[in-house]
Amino acid sequence: MDFTIIARNAKKASLEIANLSEEIKNDVLLKIANAIENEKNEIFEANLKDLKEAKILADKGKISISAYNRLKLDENKLRDMVQGIKDVVSLDDPVNKILMKRELDTDLTLYKVSCPIGVLGIIFEARPDVISQISSLAIKSSNAVILKGGKEAVNTNKKIFSIINSVCNSVKDFPKNVIQQVFTREDVAEMLKCDTYINLIIPRGGKNLVKYIKANTNIPVLGHADGICHIFTDESADIDTAIKIVTDAKMQYPSACNSVETLLIHKNFPKKDKLLAALQLSEIKLVDNPESWSNEYGDNTLAFKIVNNIDEAIEHINTYGSGHTDCIVTKNIDNAEKFMNNVDSAGVYFNASTRFADGFRYGFGAEVGISTNKTHARGPVGLEGLTIYKYKLKGSGQIAGDYISGQKHFHHKDLI
Repeated sequence: MDFTIIARNAKKASLEIANLSEEIKNDVLLKIANAIENEKNEIFEANLKDLKEAKILADKGKISISAYNRLKLDENKLRDMVQGIKDVVSLDDPVNKILMKRELDTDLTLYKVSCPIGVLGIIFEARPDVISQISSLAIKSSNAVILKGGKEAVNTNKKIFSIINSVCNSVKDFPKNVIQQVFTREDVAEMLKCDTYINLIIPRGGKNLVKYIKANTNIPVLGHADGICHIFTDESADIDTAIKIVTDAKMQYPSACNSVETLLIHKNFPKKDKLLAALQLSEIKLVDNPESWSNEYGDNTLAFKIVNNIDEAIEHINTYGSGHTDCIVTKNIDNAEKFMNNVDSAGVYFNASTRFADGFRYGFGAEVGISTNKTHARGPVGLEGLTIYKYKLKGSGQIAGDYISGQKHFHHKDLI
């Protein structure tokens, strides 16, 4: 099918779903969650096909080990997929919320009301669980979505998509074409040119993908190019806390974008040798003075640097970091506040692993991605990040000329 037709259908669907009741949206989501759970064996079979083909590519060096790991769906990931959808159901409908109510004058009231963004274009690599996350958030926030997954996960993507669309098509009042999927590079090129119908592009993948998309579209892009996360071990840090946090942040899921890539250690931290030794015992590969401090390893490699003070740590992070998630381990509350106030990242943590940077863990139900942007949405992006707002003005025949001439006057009274 011609991509313009797909995009036009998505635009039409976005206008229809914008008026859908929360009850119908939740009903569809619960049915999708149950269908994925009921058909999980078929999903695993499809995923196994993808894994076998990807293993050949990984052995030839054509895809990275981290990409291969992200491709794998297991019981834990599928459980999180299902629970993520159910969590979205339990969240308040983000659409048609009154964000501001201001009386400009008697019987002239201005409302700021949340509304869907419209049509989302999602381009993602070997992350088959993205389809359920994006679809559930799009449905609950009343957006239409066009999905383009990586070819490495084509069988898994098709299976999950077919389950979702089967449920959507079975519900009488649910609009057609809310969730659509495309497959080719040509579709990606057309998507990036389609600013007539698509309102937001969200890439989920490596920095090369994100940079390519940003360089080849006029459509707003929400996402992050790199996940270069830091942990700063302050001089007052508790050694056991530091070992636990750094090990989790590096080894719990090394290929994740919120995995720590650089460890900064205060020169006066008395147990730095013990910390480094403990990390090595956890099979972390330590690198001193790497060729680049802006490297996202995606494996068990961890760069480390001894810094003179907290100011040097903050400067290093703001210079070489990607604005994703950074942490300080310390007992000094003043230093913790200084770090969190001055590090310019979407997530700044105090005595907690960077692996908490996740929409599911934040209670968003799921996420469409993590944004390092400074406009509209930042950090893990859930339902709220998929809405924008419009202004509604309710009057009783007022005209601007009366206020310009001075016959009438605004009193701008906030009602909520």
